[in-house]
Amino acid sequence: MPIDLLHQERRWFLRRSTRIALAGSALATLAPAAWASTAASRTLAFSHTHTGESIELTYASGARYLPQALEQANHFLRDHYTGEVGAIDPQLLDLLHAVRTALGTDRPFHVISGYRCPATNNRLRTTRGGGVAKRSLHMDGKAIDVRLPGVPLTELRDAALSLKAGGVGTYTRDRFVHLDTGRPRSW
Repeated sequence: MPIDLLHQERRWFLRRSTRIALAGSALATLAPAAWASTAASRTLAFSHTHTGESIELTYASGARYLPQALEQANHFLRDHYTGEVGAIDPQLLDLLHAVRTALGTDRPFHVISGYRCPATNNRLRTTRGGGVAKRSLHMDGKAIDVRLPGVPLTELRDAALSLKAGGVGTYTRDRFVHLDTGRPRSW
């Protein structure tokens, strides 16, 4: 690889790493509920890997969540096995927005799993050889499994970890990161 390209890639990596560190330290000082007042409006875009659907929605304006957009998010992030719609925690959307901001991207998240009804969760837990919690936060609409095209899983994971705002699990083999609004922890 030519020297110029190596220097350009190194500078890109250093700029992105610095941005993640700064955004993480700034956002880590805010409680998740306080994120709501940090932006005039918050928009997210998703593409679902199982249903083929895509959506972009502005789900909040300042401290106010937009009910119609939250309903759209609930439907989009429904249990893709059963079609059952759950209530997605708005703080989960704020967490995704903060991660995307920390990464400096507006690309859509690719959703692997959002809400899961208890029956689906139990079936996956008993047929997948582990990796699905008995009391998964997916059943409460407080967890999501995602990837961001063009962003390595390690960068996505590191951005989420820098926020110290919930659980972060990396599933390298399946190429996704689990994010939730539970207590801060990682695996």
